[in-house]
Amino acid sequence: MISVGLGLASLACKPSGSVDPSLAPAEQADPLALYELLEARIAAGTDSEADRVAALEQVRAAADDQSAAYAYVRAAIAGRVAEGRGLKALKLLEEMRTWALTSIERDAEYRDMAATRMLGTLYVLAGQHLADGDSEAGLELLEDVVAAHPDGPTNHLRLAEGYVALGDPEPGFPSLCLAQGARGQLSAEEQRLLDGLLKDIGGAELLVCDEDGS
Repeated sequence: MISVGLGLASLACKPSGSVDPSLAPAEQADPLALYELLEARIAAGTDSEADRVAALEQVRAAADDQSAAYAYVRAAIAGRVAEGRGLKALKLLEEMRTWALTSIERDAEYRDMAATRMLGTLYVLAGQHLADGDSEAGLELLEDVVAAHPDGPTNHLRLAEGYVALGDPEPGFPSLCLAQGARGQLSAEEQRLLDGLLKDIGGAELLVCDEDGS
């Protein structure tokens, strides 16, 4: 779900758009429910930058219940705000990393290692901009997730993305095949990422996939 762009939008600028009423602050707001609501709006293409910023502000204000879920949500929404803001979003990316690591420490298996997948993707795409960031280490994290949960097409998609981003796409071809074969299980956003990766490697015809997609 995380895509680190190279835009130059300033963090100091007022977020564009208005905040949807369903995301308005609530005294007993549930961070996980808020995250799911924001993701639904993103999936539908109806979210605004203001929605993302408001959601992050609410999660920051919520009490940390010491769960992996809270830490994951904090990392994920920080990543959503950072998307498209490029190098101006480094503090957000550091926040994202800190809370992804916290989620892993609390429960590495939460959502089938979603925080590890997030962290691996972050390191691959923006590791050079983070203190102690390592793109190769990020690739290893993504490989670990695929090894532990080989049936998850999103895991294969992110691993393939890592290989393409690091300029060595061929080792990611089997994962691209698996993601392509399970295209219907991917979100619309993930399908767009898949299409972009296939374009980046020169077209789906370069893949030699078995009938089962592997």
